Amino acid sequence: MKVFKKLQFVIVASISMMIVPYGYVEAQKSFPAADSNNSRTVQEQNLRRSMELFDRSMEVYFSADRQAMYRFYNPDTKVRSQEKASVWMYSASIEAVNAILGGLKSQKEKGNYRLFDQNYKRYVNLLAELHGNAAYYLGSFNFTSFTQTKDWTVYAVDRVGEKGKANVTGVLNVYDDQMWMIRELIEGYRLTGKDTYLKEAEYLTAYVLDGWDCTRDNRGHENGGIPWGPGYVTKHACSNAPMVSPLVWLHEIYKTKKDLITYRYIDIEDKQSRRSKTIRKSKYYLDFAKRIYAWQKDHLLNDKGVYDDMLGECYPDCSVAYEIVDGIKYRKNTQLRRAVGTSFSYNSGTMISGAADLYRATQSKIYLEDGEQLTDASFQYFATPGSQVPTHYTYASDGFNNWFNGVLLRGFLQISPVFKKAGSYKKSFQQNLDYGYTHFLRSGLLPQDLLGGWHADTGKNNLEGMFMFAYAAQYAMLSQDHDGK
Repeated sequence: MKVFKKLQFVIVASISMMIVPYGYVEAQKSFPAADSNNSRTVQEQNLRRSMELFDRSMEVYFSADRQAMYRFYNPDTKVRSQEKASVWMYSASIEAVNAILGGLKSQKEKGNYRLFDQNYKRYVNLLAELHGNAAYYLGSFNFTSFTQTKDWTVYAVDRVGEKGKANVTGVLNVYDDQMWMIRELIEGYRLTGKDTYLKEAEYLTAYVLDGWDCTRDNRGHENGGIPWGPGYVTKHACSNAPMVSPLVWLHEIYKTKKDLITYRYIDIEDKQSRRSKTIRKSKYYLDFAKRIYAWQKDHLLNDKGVYDDMLGECYPDCSVAYEIVDGIKYRKNTQLRRAVGTSFSYNSGTMISGAADLYRATQSKIYLEDGEQLTDASFQYFATPGSQVPTHYTYASDGFNNWFNGVLLRGFLQISPVFKKAGSYKKSFQQNLDYGYTHFLRSGLLPQDLLGGWHADTGKNNLEGMFMFAYAAQYAMLSQDHDGK
């Protein structure tokens, strides 16, 4: 039975592969401290630190041929685990490259052509290389959804030894993994103009939206929501909200074009007949962004003002069920009775980003109001003042929270142009990264706990690779910040 990856956290990795020690010169010595009043200097320092962390992470977490990413590395013992990263973890490296490319473009716009010229092509090539090697996670299967049965090629949770041969049946692929890849593919397209990225992003988007529960209740309303994956019935915040922003971006890409798309749905009158309709892509993508956003807000927003993990408590059970309509087999709705689970920072972060993007696309004030309220509530809920370091805010760093928190930062950054109060919230991330960088940088790496540092027991310092890529991405995102503070 599959262990839920979001709850899984291995403290001690299986250690086997020795890594050549790194002759690292600490970056605070090679690059002078920034004047906090000079936003351009802060932004450049953020980007340089991002690139240093990323490059070091590629050395210790990737195989020599850069085809495989390993999960853990210990800077004290100089060894890494044999366990390979899941595709979700692997996507963190792509996220970091995209963030760096965005930072380099931002530097060029500010007149720093030298930094751009020295690094841009290298990271464009790295993006293509990482994307190409993501194919070790790809596999194909035949899937029966709520409206059709179709063959798909998608990303598996786990890596295999041959490209395109991964097992993606049942619980072995999940929709949120596809969503993180979709997001980075669209970002890659916007940063490089490479059509291959956009084409794959739209293909995976079609797969994800094929998972939308378009069955209808007694009033003819869609039940809505996307299960965690084709092998699950519970509907998670992480398998819905991450699609809102990419759908808005696709709308913006096509809003001046006349490209069409055909989609399938269930008849509103008889509540069972499967129909198809062709409309403009721009409308389809924006409408779906609104529907997913509304579903999550209606079902998972809790009384603390942040988002619960999932809609669960399946009835009669959590088995995938099917029905026969006009002699054809389709997936059947499973009743889910209650929102349950931990409130993770990324599930609120994706909704902040979604609200900011929907507000930009529609100018509807409800999205701005939602985003402002969620931003305030999220900072109050996830950030604890002064518990480790005075004047600093502590965010949870256990489990996978370091990566989750980066998604929250992205939300703060995306909404800050229209909600200035978010500026003080994103500053807490800058402070924590800088504190960790100044006090605890070890062999070019930062600890899991940026404010608390490394374990005294060196055997417990096995660091997740995706956390290092998350730190690199956060520094790069902050390098693009408007006020640089």
